[in-house]
Amino acid sequence: MTYPELPSTGELALEDRTALRRVAGLSTELADISEVEYRQLRLERVVLVGVWTEGSAADAEASLAELAALAETAGSEVLEGLIQRRDKPDPATYIGSGKAQELREVVLATGADTVICDGELSPAQLTALEKAVKVKVIDRTALILDIFAQHATSREGKAQVSLAQMEYMLPRLRGWGESMSRQAGGRAGGAGGGVGLRGPGETKIETDRRRIRERMARLRRDIKDMKKVRDTQRSGRRRSEIPSIAIVGYTNAGKSSLLNALTGAGVLVENALFATLEPTTRRGQFDDGRPFVLTDTVGFVRHLPTQLVEAFRSTLEEVVDADLLVHVVDGSDVNPLAQINAVREVVNEVIADRGVQAAPELLVVNKIDSASDLALAQLRRALPDAVFVSARSGDGLDRLQSRMAEMIAPTDTVVDVTIPYDRGDLVNKLHADGRIDATEHTADGTRIKARVPIPLAATLREYATF
Repeated sequence: MTYPELPSTGELALEDRTALRRVAGLSTELADISEVEYRQLRLERVVLVGVWTEGSAADAEASLAELAALAETAGSEVLEGLIQRRDKPDPATYIGSGKAQELREVVLATGADTVICDGELSPAQLTALEKAVKVKVIDRTALILDIFAQHATSREGKAQVSLAQMEYMLPRLRGWGESMSRQAGGRAGGAGGGVGLRGPGETKIETDRRRIRERMARLRRDIKDMKKVRDTQRSGRRRSEIPSIAIVGYTNAGKSSLLNALTGAGVLVENALFATLEPTTRRGQFDDGRPFVLTDTVGFVRHLPTQLVEAFRSTLEEVVDADLLVHVVDGSDVNPLAQINAVREVVNEVIADRGVQAAPELLVVNKIDSASDLALAQLRRALPDAVFVSARSGDGLDRLQSRMAEMIAPTDTVVDVTIPYDRGDLVNKLHADGRIDATEHTADGTRIKARVPIPLAATLREYATF
């Protein structure tokens, strides 16, 4: 059956609304299924479910296919993928009570132990859907947070992920049975609670919430301290006047591979979502000899959790301070233009928060050796200014280097000037703002050969030595 675009009137075909449609090709079999823990959940055998509210059937299936890739990355075996056509998600159970019962039957038939929803569920939706399907339910946000938790290795990365998880978990904290609602204190004025423990006390869930808030406050302080170190490193690079280039892009678009190809960095490259969480900065050199620093940043994804954007803000500021953004796109993806929009959305959010002007963007379509000729032809029409490369084979890298050099114009130039002895202020300016190569005292004044900022070179033009 061919599914048309969603009607502008918002009315959906009756047969589409009543169908909980299976999406073919999502089932995976993993030879080694690892145990993944998040909120003491075991993500092993999962059924995916999404709500198709806009766009075409292909868009909805691509979104669920991405969710399947995320689930695989988290160590899950995907058993089934289902899509419900609705004008908007059900406020109670995400897919509606009737479809929730159908989902329960699919869970029983497949032997799944977890349902993953392709969206962010409210605490009420999460609880109601779990009661209906009688297995654990998580949403896309929880899944991405889990993957980040697995891949974080540095102290800063682990702190950022922990903070994001707690921000997500706090409003969803709930108890099982009566243990979480039991009060910690004894009878008011009685002897049962002991010294300091009498009175109404607080429930177990209130205690947990208080402890989570205290730990979040500690993590924010730690991340703030680590941000100072990162800011110092960035300011040092800026003082050296070396151009800074940040690689941004969708997860698994080939950013680390491109970093290795341009700088010989030797960074770990893995065909997995969110393989890179820690920014890696390496030094490179243009063909004209000018040095530059290239920073590989964390990958983005559609509907990246706001908690992660906030927690990783100090890391993402590498993007804000860059002189050029190299935006890497996976040319072999089924919808690369959607990837571009998702990345730009996050980058614009971070830049707007800092209130600075965005750096120039250079689009780089990667993995051209894996894309079809038709797909590449369509992308060349849609993205006429993009550079098409293969980080794996090296095809197009020379052209990319040239474009990067063009977009980062030199900020300084070489001057050979003779400054009169009564213009000591200019000599001081040269020493303060330039890099002196040679100095000679002549009858006409002080001859200086130096590399200085272009605006200063313009003011010294009348003293040029011929």
